[in-house]
Amino acid sequence: MGRRSVLGGAAALGLAGTAFGTTAHAADAPPKERTRAGRFQGKSVLITGATSGIGRAAAKAFADEGAHVGFCGRRVELGRQVEREIRDAGGEATYVQADVRLEAQVRAFVDRVASRYGGIDVAFNNAGIGSGKPPHEMSVEEWDDVQSTNARGVFLAIKYEVPHMLRAQRGVIICTSSSAAEQARPGSAAYSASKRAVQGIVKAAALAYGTRGIRLNALLPGTTDTPFVRPPGIPDADWSTYKRAWGPLNVDGLERMAEAEEIARAVLGLASDDFPYMTGASITVDGGSTTGRKMLQPSGT
Repeated sequence: MGRRSVLGGAAALGLAGTAFGTTAHAADAPPKERTRAGRFQGKSVLITGATSGIGRAAAKAFADEGAHVGFCGRRVELGRQVEREIRDAGGEATYVQADVRLEAQVRAFVDRVASRYGGIDVAFNNAGIGSGKPPHEMSVEEWDDVQSTNARGVFLAIKYEVPHMLRAQRGVIICTSSSAAEQARPGSAAYSASKRAVQGIVKAAALAYGTRGIRLNALLPGTTDTPFVRPPGIPDADWSTYKRAWGPLNVDGLERMAEAEEIARAVLGLASDDFPYMTGASITVDGGSTTGRKMLQPSGT
């Protein structure tokens, strides 16, 4: 669900009067030794788009279970903040500024993580942006930006992750699609198209690399409480009120938005050794929203 749809929903629920406003470094030090064992102890995990939201939650969750996490994002200050938080908690993480739309930056990011942590065991290709405009209101540049970030960015990440995994003859790649790939809304043409493309990329790549030890699956989150959907500047109390009203109107099953940490748990589960026979799948984690019929507001991650 993009910010435009959140604002529209807020107005419908009586929150229209709310003011919406905008609110080579330590990574090169040797990794710290961890004291807690976990499913990903000593494994190398790469994440795109981890400066906030689902990616940030996943980076922290992987590190908490012993992984060495290399992640990227365009926002430097947020990236360094996430890196500090993980290291202060006793984990190991390296932030690299990179834009998934730019091939050279993707390749440099992937190679740096693989070099620093001895390969890539797990990749979570999560970077994405949204759009809330119907086709006739979108510029070609806006359309291309969504496709370039969400679909081309996944292609580029896989392109440069796979060679490292092929050398090890193993690896798991998870790519963030969206429930909007299955249930589009009037303003989601660009977003839904890009997320549907992610599913196609994953299916084809799963067939290409399945016999070479690499599994690929797509994750389809429903609307999740992240900066992606929350309008900047809205007070916590007003946002909580909006969410309480939004859930029953939009999600038939659990009648609430997801929390980023809940989606991160699904990512870790798919990346673990618990699903060795699952590849090429699209896993929906949306609280039952696409199962039901409500969906009064556009849905996304």
